[in-house]
Amino acid sequence: MRRNPWFETVAEAQRRAKKQLPGTVYGALVAGSERGRTIDDNTGAFAELGFAPRVVGHHAERDLSTTVMGVPTALPVLISPTGVQAVDPEGEAAVARAAANRGVIMSLSSFASKPVEEVTAANPNTFFQVYWSGTREAMVQRMDRARAAGAKGLIVTLDWSFSHGRDWGSPAIPEKVDVKSMLRLAPDVLPRPGWMWRFAKSGRIPDLTAPNLQPPGGRAPTFFGAYGEWMQTTPPTWEDVKWLREEWGGPFLLKGVTRVDDAKRAVDAGVTALSVSNHGGNNLDTTPATIRLLPSIAEAVGDQVEVLLDGGVRRGGDVAKALALGARAVLIGRAYLWGLAANGQAGVENVLDIMRSGLDSAVLGLGRSSVHDLTPDDLVIPSGFTRTQGGGAGAAGQDIPSSSTVPVA
Repeated sequence: MRRNPWFETVAEAQRRAKKQLPGTVYGALVAGSERGRTIDDNTGAFAELGFAPRVVGHHAERDLSTTVMGVPTALPVLISPTGVQAVDPEGEAAVARAAANRGVIMSLSSFASKPVEEVTAANPNTFFQVYWSGTREAMVQRMDRARAAGAKGLIVTLDWSFSHGRDWGSPAIPEKVDVKSMLRLAPDVLPRPGWMWRFAKSGRIPDLTAPNLQPPGGRAPTFFGAYGEWMQTTPPTWEDVKWLREEWGGPFLLKGVTRVDDAKRAVDAGVTALSVSNHGGNNLDTTPATIRLLPSIAEAVGDQVEVLLDGGVRRGGDVAKALALGARAVLIGRAYLWGLAANGQAGVENVLDIMRSGLDSAVLGLGRSSVHDLTPDDLVIPSGFTRTQGGGAGAAGQDIPSSSTVPVA
């Protein structure tokens, strides 16, 4: 009997991805830094938050749409930029088509396996992501190329990766896919003939180069070549962030904020938006879950810039909780990669449909007519849930109004 390609939950997409992918490829998706405490807290913290549903006064019609940096999206869920998507031969192109079909914004990593021109052609509402890596001239060339391709916003990621040790659970990844590496990986790859067949049908092999970092007249670096460039680049200052923003000259999102003081400095640097992010648990381990850090950051700067969140979002209910605590939208990473691995473009669409359904159920049950109406009063927030640096009042949860801790009628 042929298996139904549709799945009902992101957890099922992950189960199928694990069954489909070679262990090394799957391991690269689930890895986190050091002991993996942050990656566990990213997902576990959402489960600590409860909903406070209403019994009467529900709305028959609900608006789940919003805008992010002036770009419309049918859902407050964006595709997060992730590098080298070797889980499927179509990679970022398939993800971009899926996002376009569901009316959501695509974000493309500069470490992606597909060129920005191909991705913006598949989804005109694309943001391009860069690292502070290489010379200023090289960074300007990358931004100019993305702008010329039609990218509508720039995402600058500055939290990857402060941990130089091997990520928790991370497998050894080859520098490039050649005969030698294929022979070495054969015991891991051969038991997954379905994954091999998808690439064979496409006439491709997994591509570990980064075409969006290709200099004019030169060759695209390998993933590890690009990583080496990043490690050898002097870390940026806030003046460098301001320079990047001015050079881009358009909508600008800073990704990787976990502190209130950094959020305020980002506002001073002129960002359009920021994302509360710990790089999916691949930053410094024991950094708290982003949903714990969101309220204090949203309270401090949410009236000046758009505040987004990424990290640990696995269902539409998680999206609703983030919005209730001050996020304008969320970015998802592993969730859509599991969908891509499970069923290609259709699998990514499946994940986005799961997000939509869960979010709509939450908005309905909470008696709201729009995602913009969600507030902390829609949640049951346990004492001590939130975190801020320095062990101040926010560390004990007092930055959330007490009436939100146990909502009353």
